[in-house]
Amino acid sequence: MLDDGEIESRVRLIRPMEHHHASMKMMDESHWQPTDRETFAAAWNGEVVDVPEFAESTLHIVAGLLLPIWKRLPNESTRVYRLQTDAGERIIGRRVSPAWAASACMTATCSLTPNEAFSALMEGRTVLELAEDLQLRRVRVMGAHRFELSGFTDVMRDRLRAYGLFSEIISWKLRMFVPSDATGAAVLAKVLDHYPIVRIGEREAA
Repeated sequence: MLDDGEIESRVRLIRPMEHHHASMKMMDESHWQPTDRETFAAAWNGEVVDVPEFAESTLHIVAGLLLPIWKRLPNESTRVYRLQTDAGERIIGRRVSPAWAASACMTATCSLTPNEAFSALMEGRTVLELAEDLQLRRVRVMGAHRFELSGFTDVMRDRLRAYGLFSEIISWKLRMFVPSDATGAAVLAKVLDHYPIVRIGEREAA
């Protein structure tokens, strides 16, 4: 149906490795022409012979534990692929575009232990992006450096407090912090165990 509501007659043009649609008007202006079954079969078989037995293509798959980073994956395709390599390795994951994969690879991926993450926060130049849209960074509050966790929801508050985070209401807003003293690394380990790091960013030290 066209934008003005008119019904347009179309045909589907099928070839051995592809198909597309065309309007009857386009068909009248093309070089396609009616033929008999035998002529069509000969042309079809001739094209099939020229098709290679195998074809190679590159797929970019994000595999592994996808649930914590599901929201960060592109929205253009949510299909999950199940693949098996010639060596027998099985892969389950989301297909992403080459552009998205290139962009993601430009940012460092997490390989930090809790102690390393705590030290990185202490330096003040690292932003840790965690699962479920949480973010950890060093901030300056009332003249002192603190490790602030932002992006939490009301449902997360009790769990985060149980992990050892403390909260304060500053300018009528509830803010939560990981202790920056000797107990901080252990508290951070509990946080990262439930909300793993999905990306590591850099910024000017605060």
